[in-house]
Parts: sequence; structure tokens; C-alpha cells
Amino acid sequence: MMDMSAAYVESFLEMMSAERGAAVNTLQSYERDLEDARSFLRTRGTGLTDASADDLRSYLSHLAGQGFKSSSQARRLSALRQFYKFLYAEGLRTDDPTGILDAPKKARTLPKTLSIEHVTRLIGQAEAEAKSGKGDAMANLRMHALIELLYATGMRVSELVSLPASVLAQNGRFLIIRGKGNKERLVPLSQAAIRAMRAYGEQLQEDGADSPWLFPSNGKTGHLPRQVFARDLKSLAARAGIRVAAISPHVLRHAFASHLLANGADLRAVQELLGHSDISTTQIYTHVLEERLHDLVQNHHPLAKQAKKQD
Repeated sequence: MMDMSAAYVESFLEMMSAERGAAVNTLQSYERDLEDARSFLRTRGTGLTDASADDLRSYLSHLAGQGFKSSSQARRLSALRQFYKFLYAEGLRTDDPTGILDAPKKARTLPKTLSIEHVTRLIGQAEAEAKSGKGDAMANLRMHALIELLYATGMRVSELVSLPASVLAQNGRFLIIRGKGNKERLVPLSQAAIRAMRAYGEQLQEDGADSPWLFPSNGKTGHLPRQVFARDLKSLAARAGIRVAAISPHVLRHAFASHLLANGADLRAVQELLGHSDISTTQIYTHVLEERLHDLVQNHHPLAKQAKKQD
């Protein structure tokens, strides 16, 4: 039987261009992906038009074996889905073999974080500059307060820079944060964060600042832009001898969560502190729990201890 795959692919691309207005790059991508699938299917003695779900499943396994990332596999599968929907709509096939295929699972992307040593070095640099009295004293005190608060609470950077000045009047060890969806949550403050915030607040009052924001600026929002904080944080990291590419306000939020879990905190408690509405969002940190459990077994299980003695 004559393989009409090439002709049907051409018709499919014409439809995508005329009816869907697909861009040239998109059409070229579809053409490459479908041609690649057609070449593989020929080795199985079948054509693209007549391929079964098992044939296509073998093709995806082939891609995985060749080292293609799950995102690349998903893109190829998307092209195939579009093509077979076209064949079905045109009456050229009575079924869609991609309908029962599962999309390739995306590899879990672990959040970038910092070691406790690097965080300590970063905070130490900010504290030293705040106490030195050199340079821009106000900017130094502000950076120290920002970084202590961020690491102590795991706040989102948008929550941090938009803290109200009224927090300076609070005497307790807890801070009320207004997060996404205008939801409030209570987070504890470390003694170091309280001291840094008070030192900064005293300087703010001395300067006669009159703003509703804890970290005021002359910008349109009235408070410190998060981009400015991110830039200043990278400068601080460079002075502390930490690779600049490895640091951002969000990385410190990840460090806060990772370090809590590594030291015995409960995942639900970390969820509350981070302000995640769904536990599944917090579960990106389960690798930390896995490492902790592994260490626990290796260091405290009787059999593991016995094996170490024998070594």
C-alpha cells in the first residue's frame, strides 16, 4: 500500500497556515518533528498515517533513549496530536492514536538555594557594613534589615519591600504579613532581625522620614522597588565573595525553607510560613526531607552504626 504520509503532512501544514495562521517558525518546527517521527516509524515497517498508539509510544521511548529532555518529547507529542486530530477531522483516520498516550513527565526542577555557610557570610557582610559607619549609612542599615527580615521569615520579595512603617511599633517577636489574595499570616522574627529592623527604624526616624512604608523610595509605588533590592543584593554578594549569579531575593526565600526542613521543621509549618495556599507548592522541597531521612537512617539506625564500627 502506498504511504501517503508525506502528502498528508503537506496538507496538514497548509491547513495550519491557512486556517490557524501558524507562523513560519511554527510550521517548520511541525514539519521537522513529523518528519523525524516518520523516519523512525519506517524502521518499524509502518507509515506516519497508519501508526498505532504502540508505534508512537515506541517513538517516544526512542526519544527518551536518545537523551531528549521531557520538554522536547512533549513538543514532539504535541505535533503528533495536532496531526492526528487533522487526519481524524478530515476522515483520513477513524481514530486518534495519541488520545491514550500520556505526556512525558517533566523532571522535577529543584529550587536554587544557598548553603547555611553562604547565608551566614552574606548576613555577616551586611551587618559589618551597617556597623562600620562608612559610605551610605542609611543604605547599609536598610540592606542589613532587608536581608535579616527576608531570611528570618521567608517572605516574598514583594511582601518585604511593601511592609508598612507601622511594623516598627510592634514590640512582639511576630510579624503580620499581608500576602497573595490579601491573606494575612503570622511569622516569627529572629532576635537578629528585630535588632536590625530597630537600628534601621531609629535612623529612619532621625532622618525625619514621613512615609507609610518601612522601606520608602521616590518611585511611583512609594516603596523600595524589588528590582533595586535585587540589584543591591547582588552587589552585597559580590563583596561577600559569593557568586553573583547564585543569589537573588527568591533564592534566599528558598534557603529559608530548605534550611528549616533540613533542621527538622514540618512541611506543613513551612507551608504556612511561606504563605503557600496548597501543600503541593511546598513539596518542591521534599528532596530536603529525603536527604534528612537518609542521614537519619545512616547515622542513627542500629544496623548502620554496627556497619560503621566494622569498617
